[in-house]
Amino acid sequence: MWVRRSVIALVLVGLLVGGYFLIPAGRWLYEDVRDKLGKAAPITPTSTKASASVRGHGGALATDGLSNTYWGAPAVGDSMEFTFRSPFRLVDVVIHTGASAKTETFRNQARPTKADLVVTASDGKVHKKSITLADKPGPQTIQTGYSDVVSIQLTLHETAGLTEGRHIALAEVEFFKRS
Repeated sequence: MWVRRSVIALVLVGLLVGGYFLIPAGRWLYEDVRDKLGKAAPITPTSTKASASVRGHGGALATDGLSNTYWGAPAVGDSMEFTFRSPFRLVDVVIHTGASAKTETFRNQARPTKADLVVTASDGKVHKKSITLADKPGPQTIQTGYSDVVSIQLTLHETAGLTEGRHIALAEVEFFKRS
């Protein structure tokens, strides 16, 4: 009788311990499925701030909705910070590199090829994602899946075409939330 109760108690303890360790993985899987099955809606930052910019190509141009204008970063290591009015679930970031989406003007300036995306949640938790960007015109989608996002920092680490007299062109950064 006591052996049977001991086995039952051990099984219950095992289930509790296993559940404790599996709940985060289960929650992540649940949110990931909702991200993929749900619809994404664009969300615009309330403020955009560049660590540095080239004259005539300020940071606000990276979120103006146009891909024929751009933020001009003077050097590798420059960054943009985007803040949002209220927390949201970030499902995708779409980045347009280069001076324009038009092939003939895309390579007029340098283009970012590697960057870090640092996402801060409302509770202060920070998520860092290194991204690699193709050196081609057009949108590039980065899937994320972060909850309660209040700010995002994008730091440029590597470029293509950065030579004397040129700067780094980032045409547009778009954010999408789960709707």
